[in-house]
Amino acid sequence: MPPPFKKHLFVCLNEREPGNPKGDCTSKGSPLVLKKFKDALRARGLDDEIRANKAGCLDNCALGCSVVVYPEGIWYGRVTVDDVDEIVEKHLIAGAPVERLRLYKK
Repeated sequence: MPPPFKKHLFVCLNEREPGNPKGDCTSKGSPLVLKKFKDALRARGLDDEIRANKAGCLDNCALGCSVVVYPEGIWYGRVTVDDVDEIVEKHLIAGAPVERLRLYKK
């Protein structure tokens, strides 16, 4: 039986106490980023093959909003709602990561 999703996207929704030097992704807008991903995938009819989920701390809140895409293991940082359509079109559909947002490059 094949896996239920071709790709899985996780958006950090971690929260820290105010004033924490690492900050947190929630205060940087990650709930809206997750909603935009879900809406964008649904609008394109991709929500049956690409899943967008909330995640706990991805340990990159200083560089948040943090997003990771599997199975490729591509990590993104400083993602805003304005970046979502570009990630969906270029990476999730066309297979080319959005280099300007990548955190780690091999």
